[in-house]
Amino acid sequence: MRAGLGAALIALVAGCGGGTPLGNPPDIQNGGGGTGGRSLSFAYYQRCINPIFLASLPILGSNPPVTNTCAGAGCHDDANGAGGAFRVRPAAAVVNLASTADVIRASDMYKNYYSAQGEVTFNSVLLSRLITKPLVRGVLHGGGQIFANDLDPNVQKLLYWMTNPIPVGQDELTTDLPAGPACP
Repeated sequence: MRAGLGAALIALVAGCGGGTPLGNPPDIQNGGGGTGGRSLSFAYYQRCINPIFLASLPILGSNPPVTNTCAGAGCHDDANGAGGAFRVRPAAAVVNLASTADVIRASDMYKNYYSAQGEVTFNSVLLSRLITKPLVRGVLHGGGQIFANDLDPNVQKLLYWMTNPIPVGQDELTTDLPAGPACP
């Protein structure tokens, strides 16, 4: 009887055309022409984006006023964070960009870069979780609203990073890039 029930369940799932019996799509693809197969800049990430995740930022509308960091233990800290797939190693050291690719890619800073890049929707950057979550734009963000609007300087840096991929034929470690919004 159990074998028959199991076979019926498998047939039900297979008959759904993939996904689950509840009708969810099998996978959401982030393919297409978004970046044309290009990567986002590690150098810009390290200089301008990672500091956003370490900065003490106000949580808008909190009373009394509260500040927190994205890399905080209750948020996106790699060891103890509760903030989903996006993880930040707060103690990641700045990497010498003259290091070999293997050294850079083995670093904690690169792990932060890789995690952040995973939150980018290349075909529509305004739908990327790095934008929608801290703006609380159509999604719940357990950390509250961090940025007031798209004009926030941090949002501008994120948007620049996401909309200026590395030129075709170069990898994410290239350092020859046009200047973006002001960074430290």
